[in-house]
Amino acid sequence: MTDETATRGQDISGGIAGIRDAVTVRLPAASAYLSVLRTATAGLAARLDFTLDDIEDLRIAVDEACAMLLGFAVPGTDLIAEFELTGQEMIVRVEVSTVGQAEPKRDDFAWMVLTALADDVDAETGVPDRMGIVLRKRRGAARLP
Repeated sequence: MTDETATRGQDISGGIAGIRDAVTVRLPAASAYLSVLRTATAGLAARLDFTLDDIEDLRIAVDEACAMLLGFAVPGTDLIAEFELTGQEMIVRVEVSTVGQAEPKRDDFAWMVLTALADDVDAETGVPDRMGIVLRKRRGAARLP
């Protein structure tokens, strides 16, 4: 930690003391913009000192979750990605506007990929005409002793 960082009271493992460490990215719901989210995912995971393998797993998981959602997104709307860093864990929530579709399919190959790459995966279904996926990845969770 640099002197400047220490002076501001920043703890890189959990954000600035007393402040929620979260980033929200809103971009057009189109696959051409997914590279922005992959880059943001990698940068934020690196802040938590994730391993290179964990960072890559998380990048792929976020990309896959977004690809699943884009198939249901209303054209011309936004994809919203929220990243929350909580010490040893990153929580990523991606969401799009839909028409009539309540949640992504949990029995297809894409969902299996998500569950293999993230520690926890869930679909958010409480809001009409919105579809979301939540991923959780913990630092070192997959490591063997």
